[in-house]
Amino acid sequence: MVFSSLTYLLLFMPIVVGLTFVAKSTSGKNAVLLAASLVFYGWGEPLWVYALIGLTFLVWLCAVGMHRAKAVWLKRLFLSLAILLPLLVLAYVKYAGFLLAPLFGLLGLEIPQVRMPLGISFFTFQIITYAVDAYRDDGLYQPSPLKLLLYVSCFPQLVAGPIVCYRDVCAEIDNRQITADDFVCGAKRFVFGLGKKVLLANICGKIVTDVVANQALYGMSVLGGWYMALLYSLQIYFDFSGYSDMAIGMGRIFGFHYAENFRYPYMSTGVSEFWRRWHISLGTFFREYVYIPLGGNRKGAARQILNLLVVWSLTGLWHGASLNFVLWGLYYFVLIVLERFVFRKLLTYIPSLIKGFLTYGLVLVGWVIFYFPDTGEMLLYLSSLFGSGGTLPLYTQQLWMVVCQYSVFPVLALAAAFPLINLFSDDVKKRLRTFSVIWLTLVLILSVMMIVGQSYNPFIYFRF
Repeated sequence: MVFSSLTYLLLFMPIVVGLTFVAKSTSGKNAVLLAASLVFYGWGEPLWVYALIGLTFLVWLCAVGMHRAKAVWLKRLFLSLAILLPLLVLAYVKYAGFLLAPLFGLLGLEIPQVRMPLGISFFTFQIITYAVDAYRDDGLYQPSPLKLLLYVSCFPQLVAGPIVCYRDVCAEIDNRQITADDFVCGAKRFVFGLGKKVLLANICGKIVTDVVANQALYGMSVLGGWYMALLYSLQIYFDFSGYSDMAIGMGRIFGFHYAENFRYPYMSTGVSEFWRRWHISLGTFFREYVYIPLGGNRKGAARQILNLLVVWSLTGLWHGASLNFVLWGLYYFVLIVLERFVFRKLLTYIPSLIKGFLTYGLVLVGWVIFYFPDTGEMLLYLSSLFGSGGTLPLYTQQLWMVVCQYSVFPVLALAAAFPLINLFSDDVKKRLRTFSVIWLTLVLILSVMMIVGQSYNPFIYFRF
């Protein structure tokens, strides 16, 4: 089940929200939300929902062992088990074929195919955050396995994030108030995210798919390569940030306050800043649970570079068991090392506007690497960005027709990717907020109309 479906919008969400508000106590609301979350996940993963329950229970048992153990070595043993169990499941499902492919190729055997369940990377990391947080602070130990299962499986952020650290929501599991203000703000945020997904991401994605699938018809060109990269950057941004907005909105309706996951990343003036604005919850996880425990930047430049290599290798692999994701992670490792250690002083003399354009250009190159699992296609499009040694035209007439046909949507999407509202005065902003209900209602109507006419179109990050 996806948020941008009629089943969710017209059936699942009204029933769950209604039952939640009928339940008077927090325990009753938790019971409704837990049951709804298991139905939500079981709708698309009828077998893996049992694995989710079982894995959560095993990690809870490890946490019980940590809580009761007196010896430090025993606590660390339980912590190791709590981390390894979900990671082993993730490694088998997501990476077994990728890692064993060379061996099976040498032996002439068929590579085992394991279908990856939705959102496994997200809920695996959430389980790990609980285990580590409970180890670091005994006050965060959760004695109820059902409440831990609610944290792990809570459907607003279950299959595509944001990654919610246990310490940030543990208090709200036991004690939260659902106010009228939270409900209204959450509903507005949900509709805003739905519009991002349906009205912007899906249309940009349709153009990208059409251009890539028919490259022989449209012909390769320099501007064509950049056009495809630009549109994909808008598709993946509005697709993922739209889901995050809907998750944050739904969470607020139920009384949970999730942290922001995006802060206009394309306005960044450096690669490091881009990753402080893009998929913030993933960056927070790797910083607090990998980078800092490895030593962070406290043990000299050489050790810091090694730590960055580990983090960005894992970041690439987290997105998928494919060479392009590994290369994508290493690409950002190189860029960040160059930014921090080689060009740091030089960059202070470059105007922010120019740095912003350069950063966005580097990000677009990264999205080309990210998009193509086929190395040949990836290199073809990367070379097109720079003219393929002068062998490609600047543009083709066929591609220009595509640009003219869809021009209004990419322009609107590009404008929406930046905080242009900040250009207006406070008085104008106040007036725009006054009419927010009207234009959000229009967004909802248009989104539903688009959903009726579209085929199934899941969120990009469902596959991660």
